[in-house]
Amino acid sequence: MKNRHVRILFFYRVLLLAIASLTSAHAKELISEPRNNSPISISITSLQRLGLEANGLIRAAKSRVDVAKAGVVSAGAYPNPELEFVGGHNRARAPGPISGNSYGAYVSQRIENPFLRIARIGSAEASVQASKAGLDRTRADLASALRVRAYELLLRQEIASVEAGVLDLIEEIRHRVKVSVDTGETARFELIKADAEVLTAQSRKETTELDARRARVNLIKLTAGALNTNFNINASLLDKDNLPPLETLRHEVQLLNPDISRLAAELNSALLTTDKERAAVLPSLQLKFGQQRDPEFAYNIASLNVQIPLFDRRRGPIAEAVSESARLKETLDYRRFEIIQLLESSWQRRQIAQRKVEMFETGIINQAESALRVAQAAYRFGERGLLDVLDAQRVLRSVRADLLQARFEYQVAVSEILRLRGQYPKEQSIK
Repeated sequence: MKNRHVRILFFYRVLLLAIASLTSAHAKELISEPRNNSPISISITSLQRLGLEANGLIRAAKSRVDVAKAGVVSAGAYPNPELEFVGGHNRARAPGPISGNSYGAYVSQRIENPFLRIARIGSAEASVQASKAGLDRTRADLASALRVRAYELLLRQEIASVEAGVLDLIEEIRHRVKVSVDTGETARFELIKADAEVLTAQSRKETTELDARRARVNLIKLTAGALNTNFNINASLLDKDNLPPLETLRHEVQLLNPDISRLAAELNSALLTTDKERAAVLPSLQLKFGQQRDPEFAYNIASLNVQIPLFDRRRGPIAEAVSESARLKETLDYRRFEIIQLLESSWQRRQIAQRKVEMFETGIINQAESALRVAQAAYRFGERGLLDVLDAQRVLRSVRADLLQARFEYQVAVSEILRLRGQYPKEQSIK
């Protein structure tokens, strides 16, 4: 009986060893195949192109352009001719005329007013330009949002890296405090404070990592899920822009801003609509040709029909078109002023962020790092307490966070300027 139990135990041991070896081999196989799990590196421009290609708002805006182009085809269509057939039976009421069947055929063609036609086609073409400008605005807005979200992800990752470094530093300090407490050089209360600081640093580190994941999800959402979840942004918060001077930007924005282009196209369409309504007052013509036959004679008929605008002078539609033109003109003037002010504000925010970055990089960061080194050295020699080291570390962490925020604000201001310029990369599928 004992030998039987021994054999059963031996069998289970062999089975467990086999399972463990298979699991280890499978794990090594997964580790040796990083092709499916290796992160991809993508630049800001490629990310914008991918988002512009995949986002449904862009496709919806393109559909509006197609609708407007179809409107041009409709506006340029000629009126169809009308074909009319008549027939009947002639019965003589007096002796002499021949009784029998009579029939006829007529073709009518409406002659369109050329001024009305030109204005209608022009208004439809202006609507196409307005739809294209609306598409450009959607593209520029999405490209700017993708750029901001990408730099926000970089910001969150940098902050998480800073918090990880702070945690390592505090854990090192805690280890030293524990050694001092164990040797009796320091009171146990110092270890309790160090443990509390470690827990606080761990909480901050986990929070910043969660913020980085949330920023990654928001970026994937803007690309409509076309972006792989395992990716790295090939950019940095230190990236510099190549923007022209402010005076050049003022001139370019008035020419390239999609909102201004859209309102200008809508104003042109409204003016042409006014011309169309005024041209509709002019008389319209209709030509009619045909032939009628009866048992005795055949008649060739030609007629000209003139519609006289005697009662309906199109006063209502003309007034509506004039009012709409005035409204769009006032909106365009105000929007021009507003966009220039937005450009000025974004330029000032860019300058302020740039000065903040320079101020932090040239002096404040170095001073905070020096203060922390001095506090650490004094703590080793027993000249300072743990609170002094932690205070110096908090100051350095706060300064680094402010520096990263200033760099991010710089990139946000640049993104807003690019959006106002209507600048975006062309769509391109990323394989």
